[in-house]
Amino acid sequence: MTSSLKRAIGGAVVAAALLSPIHAAHAPQTDHKTLADAQRLFYNAHYEESAALAESLRASGGHDLANDEVRTTALLFVLRGLLKGQDAHNGEEKDKALKACSRCADVLKSFEADLHHGQEMARAILKTKPGDETALFFLGKLDLNYVWLNLGLLGKKTGWDEYWEARKSLDAVLKANPKHVRARVSRGWIDFIVNTRMPWGTRWVLGGGNKKKGLAAVREGAAMATDEFSHAEAEFALWDMLLRDKNVPEATEVARRIAQAFPENTEVAVFLKSRGTPAK
Repeated sequence: MTSSLKRAIGGAVVAAALLSPIHAAHAPQTDHKTLADAQRLFYNAHYEESAALAESLRASGGHDLANDEVRTTALLFVLRGLLKGQDAHNGEEKDKALKACSRCADVLKSFEADLHHGQEMARAILKTKPGDETALFFLGKLDLNYVWLNLGLLGKKTGWDEYWEARKSLDAVLKANPKHVRARVSRGWIDFIVNTRMPWGTRWVLGGGNKKKGLAAVREGAAMATDEFSHAEAEFALWDMLLRDKNVPEATEVARRIAQAFPENTEVAVFLKSRGTPAK
């Protein structure tokens, strides 16, 4: 793997790969639970519970691509919370924070195990079914999670291979199915990140990037008819992008919609309170 990107954003799971504090204190009962419950926990900002439930569901529901995607995404937000911050602007500072974090190494180990499992599974499917939409999407989304972890949260200059694989995979999904909301949102993030977080020279090497195009793609995705969680992903992405773009008034309106759908999300509630805006 090369290390040319600047800052922006296998096998079976090892027993107890998720850090023991999550298992001991946060793992919910799995009777009648599904991955949708893990997704709902995630969008209500219960990231540790979401990750724990996704793992525990593997005992009965199998270890598939959707499970890997939910769990790696939840673990990414667990790590963000442990590091007490958003995207890194100074990789050296994040290295110091990582070393001082007693739980971060275990979270990273769990993230990487599930990431590699999902990537390998998706690539294996695509060897026999090159146009498989599900495998293409999840490969692109898992790759994007890796990009977010290293280039965004940790400020590490890695992710070239995953970036290009994600871009190629998501473009293939959208070419075959322009109404795939999740692929549209993920692809929008790529355009937004490249344009806003990369210096001009690197931006050119990575195919340009276009903040307005990325934001428009996510806004369109949020307006499209789709399932509950695909819509939630689009809304959260739109909220995040608007805040990064310093469009606080529109971000506040999106946050109000999110709060009504996911009233337990304390992060959204804190934002709305800071704006003096009720959720309803």
